Amino acid sequence: MDEDALSRILKASGDTTRRKILTLLVQEGALRVTALSAHFDMSLNSVSKHIKVLEEAGLVTRRTLGREHFIAAELEPLQLTESWFRQLKSIWELRLQALEEALVSKDEDNG
Repeated sequence: MDEDALSRILKASGDTTRRKILTLLVQEGALRVTALSAHFDMSLNSVSKHIKVLEEAGLVTRRTLGREHFIAAELEPLQLTESWFRQLKSIWELRLQALEEALVSKDEDNG
């Protein structure tokens, strides 16, 4: 697992504004930066900084046509987070299973 990529993805998606940007892009498809910024009560420059973080994490791509910059969601990198959460879940399930077995064994010993 690419730990650096996972860290960038988690950092990028840990911010409410960036999650809203991703949600808008998934719902509406590729949008111009100016169209994205219209959804937020902040400067175009601030929205651009959020987009840059998402780009560095690989969660969005930028396509330039003339002076227009179109931003699109890239959800494939989220597979890293899904994989990491699956690993955590499987570890947790193994621990719960071991606890259950220990409790059953203890009940059998006492009963």
